[in-house]
Amino acid sequence: MDDKVKFELEYPIHASPALLYTYISTPSGLSEWFADNVNSRGELFKFIWDESEEHAKLLVKKSGERVKFRWVADEGEDYFFEIKIQVDEITKDVSIIVVDFAEDDEIDEAKMLWDNQISSLKQVIGSV
Repeated sequence: MDDKVKFELEYPIHASPALLYTYISTPSGLSEWFADNVNSRGELFKFIWDESEEHAKLLVKKSGERVKFRWVADEGEDYFFEIKIQVDEITKDVSIIVVDFAEDDEIDEAKMLWDNQISSLKQVIGSV
């Protein structure tokens, strides 16, 4: 299997960091935009889309700032996906930073998927 390539995306978003954090860190918040349904038991999250489900372990949860997950299928690898909330100190503009990994020939597709997911998040919170 080829090594995955790390990529980072930034999305300006008009919402308070506290509100955003709820949507990126809780099963109910993630169910609103990231997956059809999300359940958690401790550090283990189950993401459900249509007929498929994926399990991820919560690696980092820093209140008001970021969450970092590793897909169970990638256990033992250095791959993860992270969603960070960034606030510009001067302008107070809020952005979501996504860090993820994909196969070299799937990066464009992975970026498009994140574009769609973040677009859904913006609709849910009224930041369109």
